[in-house]
Amino acid sequence: MAFKKIAFVASRHANAQAALKRLLKRYEHVPPKEADVLVALGGDGYMLRALHSVMRRGIPVYGMNLGSVGFLMNAYRERGLLRRLARAKPVVLHPLRMQARDLKGRNHEALAINEVSLLRQTRLAAKLRISVDGKVRLPEMICDGALVATPAGSTAYNLSAHGPILPMGSRVLALTPISAFRPRGWRGALLQDRAVVVFDILDADERPVSAGADYTEVRTVAQVTVAQDPEVSTILLFDPAHNLEERVFREQFLP
Repeated sequence: MAFKKIAFVASRHANAQAALKRLLKRYEHVPPKEADVLVALGGDGYMLRALHSVMRRGIPVYGMNLGSVGFLMNAYRERGLLRRLARAKPVVLHPLRMQARDLKGRNHEALAINEVSLLRQTRLAAKLRISVDGKVRLPEMICDGALVATPAGSTAYNLSAHGPILPMGSRVLALTPISAFRPRGWRGALLQDRAVVVFDILDADERPVSAGADYTEVRTVAQVTVAQDPEVSTILLFDPAHNLEERVFREQFLP
């Protein structure tokens, strides 16, 4: 892939800002709105913000890790960046669309590349009714919450909640409970990526629940609908030896 207009962006952390200054001196660059590729410096959290910022434009994002985990990032190196960009492999991701209605009847929408999560807001456990494609699958789940994760997000919060790792290209989503008390033995489900999941919050006044789509949060929700949006896409670029599919596969063999 040949890119002629490169833009650099970085998180606010000092090491990322210092790297940004060095790269701006080394390489020709344009403002992000004029670029045909975006180079993002930081960690996975910042990468999510960078992806969201260009999602509607469809330009690819190449990340270099200057954060902690860096699952969505490539290794940081200043030399040879143009060659790395030319050799990078694209991965196309379709985000989840969250539609949430709060207790005041207001509707909210947000996109999530990693996951949509529901979490209790108080010491009281949440009570959720879960429907898939119009059919109630769990009439009541007492829990800390639940989430729907994409393959790209399956190694993030989903993995911490003991959800399955999903290989890239598997065309499935993970529906994962978070600290479920009842039904105690339910570990979640694998859904086709065209599935529509609806969470109804039971006793929402007494047991308030928030809903999050990546870094967007809606408080005191009454109902949340989650479905993949095939009309929206975002493109990540990875070095051939460290592509996202290989990373996801490798995670399944870690102790």
